[in-house]
Amino acid sequence: MPSFHNGAVEIAYLDEGEGDPILLVHGFASTKNVNWIYPTWVSELRKSGRRVIALDNRGHGESEKLYDPADYSIPMMASDVVALLDHLDIARADVMGYSLGGRMTAWLGLHEPERLRSAILGGIGMAMIEGGGPGENVAQALEADSLDAVSDPVGRTFRAFADQTRSDRHALAACMRGSRGLMSREEVSAIRVPVLVAVGTADEVAGSAHGLGALIPGAEVLDIPNRDHMRAVGDKVYKAGVVDFLSRRA
Repeated sequence: MPSFHNGAVEIAYLDEGEGDPILLVHGFASTKNVNWIYPTWVSELRKSGRRVIALDNRGHGESEKLYDPADYSIPMMASDVVALLDHLDIARADVMGYSLGGRMTAWLGLHEPERLRSAILGGIGMAMIEGGGPGENVAQALEADSLDAVSDPVGRTFRAFADQTRSDRHALAACMRGSRGLMSREEVSAIRVPVLVAVGTADEVAGSAHGLGALIPGAEVLDIPNRDHMRAVGDKVYKAGVVDFLSRRA
């Protein structure tokens, strides 16, 4: 698997296909494989004529593991995305992030708009502004001796997912503590790149997709029917909606 360095941090990535580039940014405790390859996102986007790029976020997958929460601020994590575009000599790309990846993508939409052809915010709605969802309960669950020692239901979900993906749980705990920064309504309202917000209608983590979409000028909202935060990722409605959205950016 190819990799590059953003400063001292080594980041693993994939780069497949030809055509207009789309860069995929996975969610917390996931990987490029779990979020994008296994649910067939990479193959579907390649079929639609796209060059597909995806990274393992710092602390995740095959990328370097860091244990200081300060290394996981949203601006710091988003800088890995820009550094990957620079590494591949790509001036602008469509960027799709899921959950934590959506937070990173929104930050880029505000602070690095010249690098984004469009932003697709999957699995994140008003939680980007109002918080809620996973937090210290998840960090503590990741640090627990075993899954059996975790009673918090949200913590158990993420701990089980981290165990399933054989993740470095202590790096993930640092990431959870460092990446909790929120955006203000004013910041979200200042995003000017084309945006699609896509959230499962049964998602209790993301917050309201329509609430977030209403704040971003010109944003489109895609409801992913009857899907929760974990199961929305590979949904066919989500994929079809994204392919349609991208086709209209041409």
